Amino acid sequence: MPASMTGFGRSENAAEKWAHSFEVKSVNGRFLDIKWRIPAALRNLETAWEKIVRDYGARGRVEISLNLEVKSPELLGVSLNLPLVDGMLEQVTRLARQRGHAFDPDYNRLLSMSSLWRDDSSRPDPALLTSLEQGLRAALDDWRNSRRHEGAALAADLRGRIAKLQELAQAIGERIPLVLGEKRAALCQRVREALTQVGAEYSEDRMLQEVAVITDRLDVSEELTRLAAHLTRLVQTLDAEAEEGKRLDFLIQEAFREINTCGNKAQDVEVSRLVVDFKTELERCREQVQNLE
Repeated sequence: MPASMTGFGRSENAAEKWAHSFEVKSVNGRFLDIKWRIPAALRNLETAWEKIVRDYGARGRVEISLNLEVKSPELLGVSLNLPLVDGMLEQVTRLARQRGHAFDPDYNRLLSMSSLWRDDSSRPDPALLTSLEQGLRAALDDWRNSRRHEGAALAADLRGRIAKLQELAQAIGERIPLVLGEKRAALCQRVREALTQVGAEYSEDRMLQEVAVITDRLDVSEELTRLAAHLTRLVQTLDAEAEEGKRLDFLIQEAFREINTCGNKAQDVEVSRLVVDFKTELERCREQVQNLE
Protein backbone atom coordinates (compact mmCIF):
# COMPACT_ATOMS: atom_id res chain seq x y z
CA MET A 1 0.00 0.00 0.00
CA PRO A 2 1.48 3.40 -0.97
CA ALA A 3 2.41 5.55 2.01
CA SER A 4 3.18 9.24 2.08
CA MET A 5 6.48 10.35 3.58
CA THR A 6 4.64 13.18 5.33
CA GLY A 7 2.86 12.21 8.52
CA PHE A 8 2.32 12.74 12.22
CA GLY A 9 1.87 10.36 15.13
CA ARG A 10 1.45 10.72 18.87
CA SER A 11 1.10 8.55 21.96
CA GLU A 12 0.68 9.23 25.68
CA ASN A 13 1.19 7.04 28.71
CA ALA A 14 0.80 7.80 32.42
CA ALA A 15 1.71 5.53 35.32
CA GLU A 16 2.23 5.88 39.06
CA LYS A 17 5.93 6.72 38.80
CA TRP A 18 6.15 8.38 35.38
CA ALA A 19 4.34 9.93 32.43
CA HIS A 20 5.57 10.26 28.89
CA SER A 21 4.40 11.26 25.42
CA PHE A 22 5.98 10.65 22.02
CA GLU A 23 5.49 12.75 18.89
CA VAL A 24 6.62 11.64 15.43
CA LYS A 25 6.76 14.08 12.51
CA SER A 26 8.10 13.42 9.02
CA VAL A 27 8.61 15.17 5.70
CA ASN A 28 10.04 14.11 2.33
CA GLY A 29 13.58 12.77 2.07
CA ARG A 30 15.55 10.49 -0.22
CA PHE A 31 16.66 8.30 2.68
CA LEU A 32 15.55 7.63 6.24
CA ASP A 33 17.02 10.42 8.37
CA ILE A 34 16.01 10.29 12.05
CA LYS A 35 16.41 13.21 14.45
CA TRP A 36 15.88 12.53 18.15
CA ARG A 37 14.75 14.96 20.82
CA ILE A 38 14.91 12.91 23.99
CA PRO A 39 16.38 13.39 27.50
CA ALA A 40 20.16 13.10 27.67
CA ALA A 41 19.88 10.17 30.10
CA LEU A 42 18.21 8.12 27.33
CA ARG A 43 20.62 8.89 24.49
CA ASN A 44 22.10 5.41 24.70
CA LEU A 45 18.73 4.01 23.56
CA GLU A 46 18.77 5.77 20.17
CA THR A 47 20.46 2.91 18.30
CA ALA A 48 17.97 0.32 19.54
CA TRP A 49 15.02 2.61 18.95
CA GLU A 50 16.21 3.43 15.43
CA LYS A 51 15.87 -0.26 14.53
CA ILE A 52 12.26 -0.07 15.67
CA VAL A 53 11.63 3.03 13.54
CA ARG A 54 12.98 1.23 10.46
CA ASP A 55 10.21 -1.36 10.86
CA TYR A 56 7.69 1.43 10.25
CA GLY A 57 9.32 3.52 7.52
CA ALA A 58 12.10 3.41 4.94
CA ARG A 59 12.37 7.00 3.64
CA GLY A 60 11.87 10.54 4.86
CA ARG A 61 13.23 12.96 7.42
CA VAL A 62 11.72 11.92 10.73
CA GLU A 63 11.76 13.89 13.97
CA ILE A 64 10.90 12.01 17.17
CA SER A 65 10.33 13.92 20.40
CA LEU A 66 9.89 12.49 23.88
CA ASN A 67 8.44 14.42 26.81
CA LEU A 68 9.21 12.44 29.96
CA GLU A 69 8.28 13.17 33.55
CA VAL A 70 9.50 10.93 36.37
CA LYS A 71 8.98 11.24 40.10
CA SER A 72 12.40 9.85 40.97
CA PRO A 73 15.65 10.41 39.05
CA GLU A 74 16.79 6.92 40.06
CA LEU A 75 14.34 5.56 37.49
CA LEU A 76 16.60 7.02 34.80
CA GLY A 77 19.83 5.76 36.36
CA VAL A 78 20.99 9.30 37.19
CA SER A 79 21.41 11.25 40.42
CA LEU A 80 21.92 14.86 41.38
CA ASN A 81 25.55 15.82 42.00
CA LEU A 82 24.93 17.25 45.47
CA PRO A 83 28.54 18.32 46.22
CA LEU A 84 28.58 20.36 43.02
CA VAL A 85 25.17 21.90 43.81
CA ASP A 86 26.29 22.79 47.37
CA GLY A 87 29.47 24.37 46.04
CA MET A 88 27.62 26.45 43.45
CA LEU A 89 25.03 27.69 45.96
CA GLU A 90 27.72 28.54 48.50
CA GLN A 91 29.66 30.59 45.97
CA VAL A 92 26.60 32.50 44.74
CA THR A 93 25.40 33.12 48.32
CA ARG A 94 28.80 34.54 49.25
CA LEU A 95 28.76 36.79 46.16
CA ALA A 96 25.28 38.09 47.01
CA ARG A 97 26.30 38.76 50.63
CA GLN A 98 29.36 40.73 49.56
CA ARG A 99 27.23 42.97 47.36
CA GLY A 100 24.52 43.37 49.97
CA HIS A 101 21.89 41.50 47.98
CA ALA A 102 19.44 38.89 49.16
CA PHE A 103 19.77 35.52 47.42
CA ASP A 104 16.86 33.12 47.04
CA PRO A 105 17.81 30.14 44.80
CA ASP A 106 15.52 29.25 41.92
CA TYR A 107 15.62 25.49 42.24
CA ASN A 108 13.63 24.90 39.06
CA ARG A 109 16.30 26.60 36.95
CA LEU A 110 19.06 25.03 39.01
CA LEU A 111 17.80 21.49 38.51
CA SER A 112 17.30 22.03 34.77
CA MET A 113 21.08 22.32 34.33
CA SER A 114 22.22 19.04 32.77
CA SER A 115 25.75 19.48 34.19
CA LEU A 116 24.39 18.95 37.72
CA TRP A 117 23.11 15.47 36.93
CA ARG A 118 25.41 12.50 37.21
CA ASP A 119 25.13 9.33 35.16
CA ASP A 120 25.38 6.33 37.50
CA SER A 121 26.29 4.08 34.52
CA SER A 122 23.18 1.98 35.00
CA ARG A 123 20.23 1.37 32.72
CA PRO A 124 16.92 3.06 33.44
CA ASP A 125 14.27 1.12 35.30
CA PRO A 126 13.25 -1.95 33.20
CA ALA A 127 9.54 -1.23 33.64
CA LEU A 128 10.10 2.34 32.43
CA LEU A 129 12.05 1.08 29.42
CA THR A 130 9.21 -1.28 28.51
CA SER A 131 6.70 1.53 28.83
CA LEU A 132 8.82 3.83 26.68
CA GLU A 133 9.20 1.23 23.93
CA GLN A 134 5.46 0.60 23.94
CA GLY A 135 4.84 4.34 23.73
CA LEU A 136 7.28 4.67 20.82
CA ARG A 137 5.61 1.83 18.92
CA ALA A 138 2.17 3.32 19.54
CA ALA A 139 3.30 6.69 18.18
CA LEU A 140 4.87 4.99 15.18
CA ASP A 141 1.66 3.05 14.53
CA ASP A 142 -0.28 6.31 14.57
CA TRP A 143 2.35 7.89 12.31
CA ARG A 144 2.20 5.01 9.82
CA ASN A 145 -1.60 5.10 9.72
CA SER A 146 -1.59 8.82 8.94
CA ARG A 147 0.98 8.26 6.16
CA ARG A 148 -1.04 5.43 4.65
CA HIS A 149 -4.22 7.49 4.73
CA GLU A 150 -2.51 10.31 2.84
CA GLY A 151 -0.77 7.79 0.58
CA ALA A 152 -4.11 6.29 -0.43
CA ALA A 153 -5.35 9.75 -1.45
CA LEU A 154 -2.17 10.37 -3.45
CA ALA A 155 -2.47 6.97 -5.16
CA ALA A 156 -6.08 7.66 -6.16
CA ASP A 157 -5.02 10.99 -7.65
CA LEU A 158 -2.14 9.34 -9.52
CA ARG A 159 -4.40 6.66 -11.00
CA GLY A 160 -6.63 9.36 -12.45
CA ARG A 161 -3.66 11.21 -13.90
CA ILE A 162 -2.14 8.03 -15.37
CA ALA A 163 -5.48 7.27 -17.06
CA LYS A 164 -5.31 10.72 -18.66
CA LEU A 165 -1.71 10.03 -19.76
CA GLN A 166 -2.83 6.80 -21.40
CA GLU A 167 -5.51 8.71 -23.31
CA LEU A 168 -2.94 11.26 -24.52
CA ALA A 169 -0.54 8.49 -25.54
CA GLN A 170 -3.35 6.81 -27.49
CA ALA A 171 -4.15 10.09 -29.23
CA ILE A 172 -0.49 10.47 -30.22
CA GLY A 173 -0.48 6.89 -31.52
CA GLU A 174 -3.56 7.59 -33.64
CA ARG A 175 -2.07 10.79 -35.03
CA ILE A 176 1.34 9.35 -36.02
CA PRO A 177 0.15 7.24 -39.04
CA LEU A 178 -1.58 10.33 -40.45
CA VAL A 179 1.58 12.36 -39.97
CA LEU A 180 3.71 9.74 -41.70
CA GLY A 181 1.30 9.57 -44.62
CA GLU A 182 1.33 13.33 -45.02
CA LYS A 183 5.14 13.45 -44.78
CA ARG A 184 5.54 10.70 -47.42
CA ALA A 185 3.16 12.39 -49.85
CA ALA A 186 4.78 15.80 -49.39
CA LEU A 187 8.27 14.37 -49.75
CA CYS A 188 7.41 12.46 -52.94
CA GLN A 189 5.85 15.55 -54.44
CA ARG A 190 8.89 17.71 -53.67
CA VAL A 191 11.28 15.14 -55.14
CA ARG A 192 9.23 14.78 -58.35
CA GLU A 193 9.15 18.54 -58.79
CA ALA A 194 12.90 18.82 -58.21
CA LEU A 195 13.67 16.05 -60.73
CA THR A 196 11.35 17.59 -63.30
CA GLN A 197 13.07 20.96 -62.98
CA VAL A 198 16.52 19.52 -63.65
CA GLY A 199 15.30 17.02 -66.22
CA ALA A 200 16.58 14.01 -64.28
CA GLU A 201 15.25 10.50 -64.68
CA TYR A 202 12.60 9.47 -62.16
CA SER A 203 12.74 6.01 -60.50
CA GLU A 204 9.74 4.91 -58.42
CA ASP A 205 11.69 2.16 -56.63
CA ARG A 206 14.48 4.52 -55.71
CA MET A 207 11.94 7.06 -54.57
CA LEU A 208 10.21 4.56 -52.28
CA GLN A 209 13.53 3.52 -50.73
CA GLU A 210 14.51 7.10 -49.92
CA VAL A 211 11.08 7.95 -48.57
CA ALA A 212 11.10 4.84 -46.41
CA VAL A 213 14.47 5.79 -44.89
CA ILE A 214 13.42 9.35 -44.14
CA THR A 215 9.97 8.54 -42.74
CA ASP A 216 11.45 5.79 -40.59
CA ARG A 217 13.30 8.53 -38.72
CA LEU A 218 9.95 10.13 -37.96
CA ASP A 219 8.28 6.93 -36.76
CA VAL A 220 7.79 6.79 -32.97
CA SER A 221 5.90 3.50 -32.71
CA GLU A 222 8.67 1.88 -30.66
CA GLU A 223 8.75 4.82 -28.26
CA LEU A 224 4.98 4.68 -27.87
CA THR A 225 5.11 0.95 -27.17
CA ARG A 226 7.69 1.47 -24.41
CA LEU A 227 5.71 4.44 -23.09
CA ALA A 228 2.55 2.33 -22.83
CA ALA A 229 4.52 -0.33 -20.95
CA HIS A 230 5.83 2.27 -18.46
CA LEU A 231 2.32 3.58 -17.82
CA THR A 232 1.03 0.06 -17.25
CA ARG A 233 3.88 -0.60 -14.81
CA LEU A 234 3.01 2.60 -12.95
CA VAL A 235 -0.52 1.34 -12.33
CA GLN A 236 0.73 -2.11 -11.32
CA THR A 237 3.23 -0.59 -8.89
CA LEU A 238 0.54 1.56 -7.30
CA ASP A 239 -1.60 -1.55 -6.79
CA ALA A 240 1.26 -3.54 -5.24
CA GLU A 241 1.44 -4.17 -1.51
CA ALA A 242 5.04 -2.99 -1.20
CA GLU A 243 5.95 0.68 -0.81
CA GLU A 244 7.58 1.48 -4.15
CA GLY A 245 8.11 5.22 -4.25
CA LYS A 246 11.59 4.89 -5.77
CA ARG A 247 10.33 2.54 -8.49
CA LEU A 248 7.50 4.94 -9.35
CA ASP A 249 9.97 7.79 -9.61
CA PHE A 250 12.19 5.73 -11.93
CA LEU A 251 9.27 4.75 -14.19
CA ILE A 252 8.22 8.39 -14.52
CA GLN A 253 11.75 9.34 -15.54
CA GLU A 254 11.66 6.66 -18.24
CA ALA A 255 8.26 7.91 -19.42
CA PHE A 256 9.71 11.42 -19.72
CA ARG A 257 12.53 10.07 -21.86
CA GLU A 258 10.17 8.32 -24.29
CA ILE A 259 7.74 11.24 -24.64
CA ASN A 260 10.62 13.65 -25.26
CA THR A 261 11.80 11.44 -28.12
CA CYS A 262 8.29 11.37 -29.55
CA GLY A 263 8.10 15.15 -29.51
CA ASN A 264 11.50 15.53 -31.14
CA LYS A 265 10.93 12.99 -33.93
CA ALA A 266 7.31 13.55 -34.92
CA GLN A 267 7.68 17.10 -36.34
CA ASP A 268 3.95 17.77 -36.23
CA VAL A 269 2.05 20.64 -34.59
CA GLU A 270 -0.77 18.45 -33.25
CA VAL A 271 1.64 15.84 -31.87
CA SER A 272 3.69 18.60 -30.28
CA ARG A 273 0.56 19.91 -28.53
CA LEU A 274 -0.28 16.44 -27.24
CA VAL A 275 3.30 15.93 -26.07
CA VAL A 276 3.22 19.21 -24.13
CA ASP A 277 -0.06 18.18 -22.46
CA PHE A 278 1.44 14.78 -21.67
CA LYS A 279 4.60 16.25 -20.13
CA THR A 280 2.58 18.73 -18.06
CA GLU A 281 0.47 15.94 -16.59
CA LEU A 282 3.51 13.71 -16.11
CA GLU A 283 5.27 16.48 -14.17
CA ARG A 284 2.29 16.63 -11.81
CA CYS A 285 2.61 12.89 -11.35
CA ARG A 286 6.28 13.26 -10.49
CA GLU A 287 5.48 15.88 -7.87
CA GLN A 288 2.98 13.49 -6.27
CA VAL A 289 5.28 10.49 -6.45
CA GLN A 290 8.04 12.36 -4.65
CA ASN A 291 5.73 12.38 -1.62
CA LEU A 292 5.43 8.59 -1.58
CA GLU A 293 7.75 6.30 0.34
